[in-house]
This record gives sequence, C-alpha cells and structure tokens, in this order.
Amino acid sequence: MRTASPSQPRLTTCLPPPDWSATQARRVYAALLRIGWRLKRQKGTSHRRLTRDGWPDYTFAFHDRDEIGPVMLGRIARDTGLTPDDL
Repeated sequence: MRTASPSQPRLTTCLPPPDWSATQARRVYAALLRIGWRLKRQKGTSHRRLTRDGWPDYTFAFHDRDEIGPVMLGRIARDTGLTPDDL
C-alpha cells in the first residue's frame, strides 16, 4: 500500500457553496429553460439533452421528483451557468 509523503498535498473534499440548498429536479430544469437552455432530445422520462448557443450540450439526467443536493447543483452550475438566483 502506497502512502502519501509529507511533500505531497492531501486531497480534500470540495464543499458546496453556501448559496446552494437541495432542490427538486423539476425546479432546476425549469430554471435552465428560463436562462436559455432548450430541449434538444429526450430519452425516457429522465434523460434530457439540453442545448444552448455558446455552450456544449448538457445531459440533464434526473426524474422530476428527484432531490438534487448542493454539490450536484454546483456541478450543474459549472456546466450550465446556472446561479442560485435563477432558482
């Protein structure tokens, strides 16, 4: 088993920004549509491919009643430009 030497930095967990709180997926999806994302393709009930000019396509893979936590909201925000004020 390999151990980290004192000269190597320790990996730390990323804490979510304090502005994000858990939210239902349907609210997040509605907010994405409000800020300019459009539905490009839907497969089943949960996988939606969204598109927006100037951004790479984003796959939103949540059921409407799923609760999205702060860490995942931060990841969605990074990939889509979503802000807490948009919710």
